[in-house]
Amino acid sequence: MDSVKQLNQSQVTEFILTGLVSSQKIQFLLFALFSVIYLATVLGNLLIVVTVFNTPSLNTPMYFLLGNLSFVDMMLASFATPKMIVNLVKKHKTISFTGCFTQIFLLHFLGGIEMVLLVSMAYDRYVAICKPLHYMTIMSKKTCILLVAASWFLGLLHAGLQVPFVVNLPFCGPNVVDSIFCDMPLVSKLACADTYIVQIVIVANSGMISLSCFLLLLISYSLIFITIRSHSTAGPSKARSTLTAHITVVILFFGPCIIIYIWPFSNHSVDKFLAVFYTIVTPILNPIIYTLRNKEMKTAMKKIWSSFVSSREDT
Repeated sequence: MDSVKQLNQSQVTEFILTGLVSSQKIQFLLFALFSVIYLATVLGNLLIVVTVFNTPSLNTPMYFLLGNLSFVDMMLASFATPKMIVNLVKKHKTISFTGCFTQIFLLHFLGGIEMVLLVSMAYDRYVAICKPLHYMTIMSKKTCILLVAASWFLGLLHAGLQVPFVVNLPFCGPNVVDSIFCDMPLVSKLACADTYIVQIVIVANSGMISLSCFLLLLISYSLIFITIRSHSTAGPSKARSTLTAHITVVILFFGPCIIIYIWPFSNHSVDKFLAVFYTIVTPILNPIIYTLRNKEMKTAMKKIWSSFVSSREDT
């Protein structure tokens, strides 16, 4: 009976986001900087998606997975960044209760998808380098579609297993979230109830999954590097370049996740920086890393751009 009364007393209809800094001048500078980065992120990843799915020479498993990764990166950059950019020039930085938990769900849904896609890309490189004669048989079109479908299903499962634990908590007073967007560790601490079990679920789900996938990927790429170590031809050299790009993305993606969800010594300033890095910086680094180190992508993008310019001149 008491728990029912406590739930009925839940009066929080919105949360207040503290943002990054209090200085208005710095906020306007960040508004301009983040707006440019966000626009570049969306356009850069969109260009990769258009290039991959409109260039016959890129009709391979690796680029198919890359195109899907870029699509997810566009959404990952968009689930909170536009709201954060607007809040930089607003005096009252608030978000509705529904909007807050929508951000939480999308963060873990899209983050889960990206984790599985990165693992899939590691598997693709393993097969390409360690079992080249069986590559097209193992990494068939059907296999690639199943890997992408599995990533979306597991992302949904990842978010669905933990978000209900937080959304059903009673929020009856404190509503200040010391961050730039809503996430489970901070929001759950505002509940008017013991959240020990919820914190355990968050660490077990988000933290341990991030750490496990990260270690698995590092081991996988290490084995691949060992396989190509003795070779010195152009093929292995190209493989090393591709793997270096993949490993860079893995470290940049999983590093902030592991620190936020597992690191026991919480530091709000560091967490805010990592939140910005995770949602704004990482999605734009992916197209930069994959395109600047990849001649095939750069050549295909030039052709797409030339075709676009020619069509504009014809009209």
